[in-house]
Amino acid sequence: MDDGYSVQQTAADSGETGGLDTLQALKDADTFLVADPWGDLKGGADGLFDRDTRILSRFVMTAGLARPSRLSSGVSRDNVFFTAHTTNRPLPPMGGRSAPAGVLHLERRRFIRDHRLFERVRVVNHGVQDVLLPLAFDFGADFADIFQVRGTLREMRGTSEEPTLDGRRVTFRYTGLDGVARTSCLAFSEPPARLTGSRAEFMFSLPMGKALDLYIECGPDVCTAPDARRWRENAVAARLAMRRRRRRGASIRGPRSPRFNAWLDQSRADIALLTTDLPTGPYPYAGTPWFSTPFGRDGIIAAWQMLWLDPSLARGVLTYLAARQATETSAFQDSQPGKIMHETRGGEMSALGEVPFGLYYGGVDTTCLFVALAGAYARRTGDLDLIRSLWPNLIAATEWMRDYGDSNGDGLIDYQRAAETGLSNQGWKDSEDSIFHKDGRFPKGPVALLEVQGYAFAAWLAMAELGEQLTDGRARAWGMRAEEIRQRVEDRFWLEDEQFYAIALDGDGQPCEAIGSNAGHLLFTGLPSPARAEAVSRRLLGAEFRSGWGLRTLARGQARFNPMSYHNGSVWPHDTSLGVAGMARYGERDAVAMILGEIYAAASHFQMRLPELFCGFERETGEGPIAYPVACLPQAWAAGSVFLMLQAALGLSIDASARTITVHAPTLPDGIERLTISRLQVGEASIDLAFERLGDQVVVMPRNRIGELRVVATR
Repeated sequence: MDDGYSVQQTAADSGETGGLDTLQALKDADTFLVADPWGDLKGGADGLFDRDTRILSRFVMTAGLARPSRLSSGVSRDNVFFTAHTTNRPLPPMGGRSAPAGVLHLERRRFIRDHRLFERVRVVNHGVQDVLLPLAFDFGADFADIFQVRGTLREMRGTSEEPTLDGRRVTFRYTGLDGVARTSCLAFSEPPARLTGSRAEFMFSLPMGKALDLYIECGPDVCTAPDARRWRENAVAARLAMRRRRRRGASIRGPRSPRFNAWLDQSRADIALLTTDLPTGPYPYAGTPWFSTPFGRDGIIAAWQMLWLDPSLARGVLTYLAARQATETSAFQDSQPGKIMHETRGGEMSALGEVPFGLYYGGVDTTCLFVALAGAYARRTGDLDLIRSLWPNLIAATEWMRDYGDSNGDGLIDYQRAAETGLSNQGWKDSEDSIFHKDGRFPKGPVALLEVQGYAFAAWLAMAELGEQLTDGRARAWGMRAEEIRQRVEDRFWLEDEQFYAIALDGDGQPCEAIGSNAGHLLFTGLPSPARAEAVSRRLLGAEFRSGWGLRTLARGQARFNPMSYHNGSVWPHDTSLGVAGMARYGERDAVAMILGEIYAAASHFQMRLPELFCGFERETGEGPIAYPVACLPQAWAAGSVFLMLQAALGLSIDASARTITVHAPTLPDGIERLTISRLQVGEASIDLAFERLGDQVVVMPRNRIGELRVVATR
């Protein structure tokens, strides 16, 4: 996902600061922060952002005229706090006294709550004499739009005022070209010895064995004087809010394996971090730093990955997207009536129309996925009240699929951007070079992507099922349309010589015979015949796709294959998870557990936090996967991947209307002997499920059943 704008590693991302993979991210609602491992904001991608505007662009702490030496730093496992432990370099003589290196412990601890950054700097003197400590902060607020930070040039900008000073506060003001006045305020709990519009200097006298605390706040409005009480109260509130988000739905625990459980915990914490409680319900934002906003496709897939454990995400996603369904045609926004949103942004450039992403609809798959998720949600929950409330939106979405989505009338969903400002490729592989012919040529439009036809197939089946339940007379016709799409895909996309599906059809109806992971998504929807699904699975499990760390997006040996590319040979965990779930749908179990184990091994090398993507190089003994330098971290659908793959390995499905949980031929990765799912709720009933390996089989044992609920185990 790249919005059509390049994401480049800048000079500021190199050297001491590192790339995006070393940036430390915090988020709460529409406010997020990315800093280097010291906790400093130095430029590049660094900053405190609120509603897609950078309200603090520089914030660097020095102790005794030098940057402290870093001991360790990181984000807490629950994603609430960032803490950096540092120590002083030799301090300059002050009043005849100086201090050697390593006698002061400087701890920076921060969190975000209610659009504000809260920070505490604690200094402890472990030396044998009193110390005079010069402590300084250099700061600035450039009010850059998120797209500027990502590298988009602007010919004109609004007007910045000189910062205003008020004892221990600095206020920055900027009036954008959109006429909106934006404010940022930075405040300290102690008055600096010297304060300017870009620097605060303190001189602290610190007796040996003693500590001092300095509290700092920054937000997009007038500052309240920070102090210890405000810091503690907001810290407790932030942690409790995160705990509530993490505890939604059922929980999963592995065996006595701290690493496997750490992966589960980190993934659940990342989903909780990225989930924002909107008026329409919880919505998983796509990822930080570049995509901390609602995306249609990403939100739907992340919610689907979590659906069996926590249906509240799907409910929130469906409700939010329905409220933003397009009602008019706009070439700039790539919208037509009934289409579902791809992305929304809140910054100045979006408001002015300098970029189309204020409310943008250039995703060819999102509308089909919206309908398909509604069907999956109804099966999982039996919540037909929500479906009834969304029925006009679902009907409008199917009308878009029938009319606008099929621009050339061949019965397939296709795309061709309506304006040069939009995305050239509008599936999940949306970089400019991701869709091509066997010889590397780019196709003429309109383009019909393979996986999108699968999503459309699932959408029409969902409408047929829902229509039957709601006694809509069109249900039978919707079911027939699903079968028509199935037949068109089998007739037009299948490559007999390759025993695989083409990645797309071009505007002339000719197949783009590149061999990509898109076929795994087709398996996920259940469209292929069993024989063809077996052939596709066999190839996906071969060396051309399997890197040893997951499935590559493009088969090795294809034109444009590059294991370091964004979409043409890298490994995306969410892509792998959909392929794995697709293979499981057709009865593949052992390979599913094997690939789950490979992704688990990759997570172990990434500190148990799967990035958006990583390079697709072959796994080498004793070496870890190679990071992609500007991958988002965390990313919602990467974090959700483990839960979809676990569901696939366990063969678990839920039918709320029948009050039945079915477990078919469960399996577990090597080294994982047991797994427990607690508080799995179906309607008003709930149950715990314990899976355990006994000999060469994995068995399920229901426990703590409350209410009417059946568990059916099959082989």
